[in-house]
Amino acid sequence: MDTYGSGIEREYRKRRKTPPLMALSMGLLGLNALFQLSRQHTTPQWVPASLAAFYLLAAARMVVYMQRGRTLVGARGITARRALTERSRTWHEIYDIRAEPVPNAAKPARKWFTFLYDTEGRRFVLPHMDDWQLDDVPAEVAALREAAARHRGAAWERRPEVEARIRRRAGHRKAWERSVTGGLIALGCGFLLWVVLLFTMAHPPTRLLFLWLPLGTFAVLAALLHWRWEAQVPPALRET
Repeated sequence: MDTYGSGIEREYRKRRKTPPLMALSMGLLGLNALFQLSRQHTTPQWVPASLAAFYLLAAARMVVYMQRGRTLVGARGITARRALTERSRTWHEIYDIRAEPVPNAAKPARKWFTFLYDTEGRRFVLPHMDDWQLDDVPAEVAALREAAARHRGAAWERRPEVEARIRRRAGHRKAWERSVTGGLIALGCGFLLWVVLLFTMAHPPTRLLFLWLPLGTFAVLAALLHWRWEAQVPPALRET
């Protein structure tokens, strides 16, 4: 549903409360994490301190994002305002605006996000244009595209060269995601090994298992997956 009529001036921001189940889950996880970190343990002091700092920074960033985040649409283009940064594109730089579902999303999580694609194939999410804030995300995006067509001076049409850039960047993005996943799996395996070594060694290699193992796994996977994807890209699309 187009909640802004046929005009182009729009502001998408947080208008609804965070789903109670999601807020409760995040709060309980945070409290449990802080409680566990405050207990007596044999790990080096920098490990719990680092985890606590990371959690507090992530929580603060989320709070700021929820209050400051905006998607601003005007006659010149679109601006995505996040917790600390802004990204803007003029209408002639915008290739497409797409509502995309989240595969296998959990029940309390968001099921739809809206992405802006520019003419170089880059994409970024538009804050608060999701099903937490909008009743019908695809319909809202369709209405926005229709209203914006007059300002773009051209119809929304697919261009093969831009679609190829989008696919190429999507492949590299997937490589990064899988590399991060591999690093987290290595961190989990390192933690389990560290627990076992506590019973057999006086000083288990904490730094190796908690830092160098996940970082090394991430670096190796990133190099291999990016090389593998780039090898499949036609030479004409291998842009700088």
